[in-house]
Amino acid sequence: MTTETLHKTLSEAQDHLVTLQDMIRFAMSEFNKSDLFYGHGTESSLDDAVALILGTLALPPDLDHLYFQTRLLPSEKKLLLSRIERRIEKKEPVAYLISESYFAGLSFYVDNRVLIPRSPIAEVIEEEFSPWIDANNVERILDIGTGSGCIAIASALMCESALVDAVDISTDALAVAKINVERYALEEQVRLIQSDLFEKLSSTDQYDIIIANPPYVPSSSMKVLPKEYLHEPQGALDGGEDGLKLVDKILVEAINYLTPHGILIVEVGEAQVHLEEKYPGIPFTWLQFSRGGDGIFLLTRQELLEHQKEIQANANIA
Repeated sequence: MTTETLHKTLSEAQDHLVTLQDMIRFAMSEFNKSDLFYGHGTESSLDDAVALILGTLALPPDLDHLYFQTRLLPSEKKLLLSRIERRIEKKEPVAYLISESYFAGLSFYVDNRVLIPRSPIAEVIEEEFSPWIDANNVERILDIGTGSGCIAIASALMCESALVDAVDISTDALAVAKINVERYALEEQVRLIQSDLFEKLSSTDQYDIIIANPPYVPSSSMKVLPKEYLHEPQGALDGGEDGLKLVDKILVEAINYLTPHGILIVEVGEAQVHLEEKYPGIPFTWLQFSRGGDGIFLLTRQELLEHQKEIQANANIA
């Protein structure tokens, strides 16, 4: 679709679309004509259209269909059409357009200072980390690479008695996380720390659960990512040559911060194949998800201890 054709179609839409349902149908049609990628919390043109329209109008994602026949104000139509245009022409993900994304059933403020929440780790949290650990006995949790704070906040709400440390090297990301921590009034439970992995933590800090969602996209794959990913902070995606630049460091250092019965959960995505090739003797437990997703492993502290020699020998932490 040419820019001229799109602008003509948007002008006609301003004059003729009437209801919320009209706008959703129109957005879906235009998205289907465009080269868009769906992977930031939506899976199809319909999902994208509904999220964009409802989010822009401050309506809940589970809005009763009764309201889909309600009429739009001219100013609402103008705003919606401008965002549809940006979605198509600039390939901006919907979450950035509406400044909102959902994770573990919770709403989070997001902008392009942080990745858009989409990790399958949400399902692990919703299931209270079962059967790997008893959530009732969890006292401290560490979230490495917290970004928007979604994992830290969801974990804090699930394990209400646990203290959660959320670290990120990016001060911009921590500013976004602060917005979300305050939104859920968790200032006393979630501590935000500017740190390069474990760097600013105390040697006495011990955690029952360490969760990490570090950059893991191999540098070669960064060049072929859909344009939507170019709106996200590239440093939060690029994991180096094999995608394991930070994963190696986490494997080496995590054992020093886990309680005796602690667990480590790390998302490595497409770098899974490189990880297994690099550490063939480590018994990674690859988590399974009913809602889809892969590339997330779990190791106990005992497993890390038993395989420290292999980790130390193969990790590239120069």
